[in-house]
Amino acid sequence: MPKDAAVEEFARLVRALKARGGRSYEALGRRLSVSASTLHRYCSGATVPEEFAVVDRLALLCGADEEERRALEAAWTRADDARRPPAPEPGAEPAPAPGREPGQEPAPEPGQEPAPVPASAPEPAPAPEAAPELDPVHARVPGLPPERRGRRWGWPGVVVGALAVVATVTLGAVLLPGKAPRQPAAPPAPLTWTVASDLWENGCGHTYLVRRTPPPPPEAADARSWAAAQGAVDGGKTLVRVSVQGKSAAAVVLQALHVRVVERGAPLPWTAYRMDDGCGGAVTPRRFEVDLDRPRPVARSLDGYDASGQEGRTLPAVSFPYAVSAAEPEELLVSAGAAGCDCRWYLELEWSSEGRRGTVRIGDEDGAPFRTSGAKGRPVYGYDSVGRAWITGENSGQGG
Repeated sequence: MPKDAAVEEFARLVRALKARGGRSYEALGRRLSVSASTLHRYCSGATVPEEFAVVDRLALLCGADEEERRALEAAWTRADDARRPPAPEPGAEPAPAPGREPGQEPAPEPGQEPAPVPASAPEPAPAPEAAPELDPVHARVPGLPPERRGRRWGWPGVVVGALAVVATVTLGAVLLPGKAPRQPAAPPAPLTWTVASDLWENGCGHTYLVRRTPPPPPEAADARSWAAAQGAVDGGKTLVRVSVQGKSAAAVVLQALHVRVVERGAPLPWTAYRMDDGCGGAVTPRRFEVDLDRPRPVARSLDGYDASGQEGRTLPAVSFPYAVSAAEPEELLVSAGAAGCDCRWYLELEWSSEGRRGTVRIGDEDGAPFRTSGAKGRPVYGYDSVGRAWITGENSGQGG
């Protein structure tokens, strides 16, 4: 397959994966830990990745099966071979300098007198078919009389010359560009997960911090697109639901849930907008509570409570470790609160299965960190559905 055809075939497969995933270059780049421009160069064929691991992660992220991943690796190998310059052959003779015929002696340096040639010494007659012990090797050495070549360059010289050739070839193999050994890609985690990060308390209660006056509140199902359009940030609390399940019938044991704050700043000086006038529910789900203001936030597992029946009942907290599989998924509800910071954070879930262990990092639907900012002391507005306008907390009966 021609070089350009191999690269284009690989780029076509990458473009097909990107289109199947339905995510932007920026969103996929965050999940793969590469820039959006780098991913775009992979899709256009301008660049072939140095390692297959990043392409394999893209295939898994976009739902490729084992056969598609094998075909993608084969295409990457061909494209990688096509893009690498051919290594020079060991022991190749260097090309003669421009303007010099093969076997021609180099011209003397400017200002340097050529060595005089004695006039009285006749040129020796060509030797007959002689023993080729030394002459074939040293006949190429200019400037030495024939009678001195044998005495100066005996068998030690032959050995030294052979060693020099071996050293040159070895050094060239190390320094000259060639194929680096490929590291096998780490096998993917045996579990998968989905995230919902724009949840409202009991489906109706939530507060956003917004820089400018927003349009009327959306339905809860449209919260994500509404918040993205306004550049809104969760005010005071973020609710995240993570649905986890194994990829096969083999059990995957979830060992622990951690919280990692990757950026911490002062609370945003924006106005707070509440999405309701207050609501409640009969069921308080079991959950993990996180205080993002702590230097090292911890996910604490808490009981839930169901008051929908004649007698209320406790919903036991999630207790690690416990197992999931393809047939037995699990939902983790995380309630993260902040009062004194504008925090960006991830969840990290430890797992073990069939002799392997690992940790997966969980961000929002695009793989970016979750974001929660304190809203204490900020102006608070609620929406008056009769007057169709945002009104202050004092007029709506809400306080900050």
